[in-house]
Amino acid sequence: MKAYHLLIHGDVQGVGYRSWIVREAEKLHIVGWVKNCEEDIVEAVVQGEEEQVKQIVERCKKGPEVAWVENVEVTEKPIDKDLFVFEVIY
Repeated sequence: MKAYHLLIHGDVQGVGYRSWIVREAEKLHIVGWVKNCEEDIVEAVVQGEEEQVKQIVERCKKGPEVAWVENVEVTEKPIDKDLFVFEVIY
C-alpha cells in the first residue's frame, strides 16, 4: 500500500478536474479525497496498491482533456486506515 499527497497546479479549477479524478480513482480502486485549494491548485490524497497509485499520479499529470496541468507536487504520506472511498471535499 502507498499513499501520496498531491498538489496539482495549472488550469485545473472549473474544468471538471475533481469529477475526473474521482472517476479515475474508482477505476483503479483507489481511496482518498480531492478538493479545490487556492486559485489554480487542486489538492488530493490518493491511497491504494502501489501500482495503481503510481498510475493515478501519472494520470493526474495530464488530467482531463479540458484541463492544463502545469505541475504536480507529490509527497509520500502515511497510510490512513480511515479512508474507504474516494470523494470530493467541499
